[in-house]
Amino acid sequence: MTGQALSRRPPAPPGPPTSTGSGHHRQPDRAAMLRKRRRANAIRSTIRFAAIVAILAIVLYPMLWMLGTSFKAPTEVNSNKGLVPEDFWPANYTDGWNALPGVTFGRFFLNSAFIALATVVANVVSCLVAAYAFARLRFPLRGLWFAVMIATLLLPHHVLLVPQYILFNNFGWINTPLPLIVPKALATEAFFIFLMVQFMRGIPRDLDEAAKIDGCSPYGVFWHIILPLSRPAIVTTAIFSFIWTWNDFLTQLVYLSGVENYTIPIGLRMFQDSGGQNSIGPMFAMSVLSLLPVFLFFVAFQRMLVQGINTSGLKG
Repeated sequence: MTGQALSRRPPAPPGPPTSTGSGHHRQPDRAAMLRKRRRANAIRSTIRFAAIVAILAIVLYPMLWMLGTSFKAPTEVNSNKGLVPEDFWPANYTDGWNALPGVTFGRFFLNSAFIALATVVANVVSCLVAAYAFARLRFPLRGLWFAVMIATLLLPHHVLLVPQYILFNNFGWINTPLPLIVPKALATEAFFIFLMVQFMRGIPRDLDEAAKIDGCSPYGVFWHIILPLSRPAIVTTAIFSFIWTWNDFLTQLVYLSGVENYTIPIGLRMFQDSGGQNSIGPMFAMSVLSLLPVFLFFVAFQRMLVQGINTSGLKG
């Protein structure tokens, strides 16, 4: 009986298959995966680089075309649409420099440089003082006045041209640089004030308290603490103020009526005569020269901006 029960017992289930090999071929090939990942990264980097080059070409093409057109002969300006001139014509620069009767283009450069630099100084000084008052000092209705100042950003500049012209005409300032410089010395640029206020609010107030303990007045705190640490905001204000003033056309056209007081934007407009014919070659030559001060100013102050950010980060 016992022998029959043992003979009828069902067979044991089959065990897991045993492998006589080492199992190396069943594991994923890590080397192949690394090669695939590197190939994908290389493709992404190539696509990213190509996109950057394409965007750079789109941005630089108008400037390169202007530079090439400034060396094209008068007969080639309308026929050759490419970047490289067929006939090299550097006379456009001398013709453009002396194109206007009674005055050279250098006079316009001097006028623009004087107005732009004076505007930079006026904007930086006035906006810095106003921003320090809003960011650090306590006075009645400070929040209300700051809100009113911010609200002026919503007011178009063109709305104020007529009343300002009447006011400056009563002062006898028309056809002088004063209407372009004096308002900037009264902290009229709300954008720059807001920029500096936000930056000064990030400076720890513990520095103010430490300076006051050492005997500094509010003016001493401003001069020894706030001013050195606000270099990035100051440089940013200087860069934008210079570029905006240098490229300003409408305001300078309204207040400047004499050719001897014209700036570069107005001088470039004078290359178009009443008949509608443009001296394109000389005009583009002077346009290329007018870009150089802006480019040099931006490059010089950009280095100071980076240094100021690093220094303020270490001090903060």
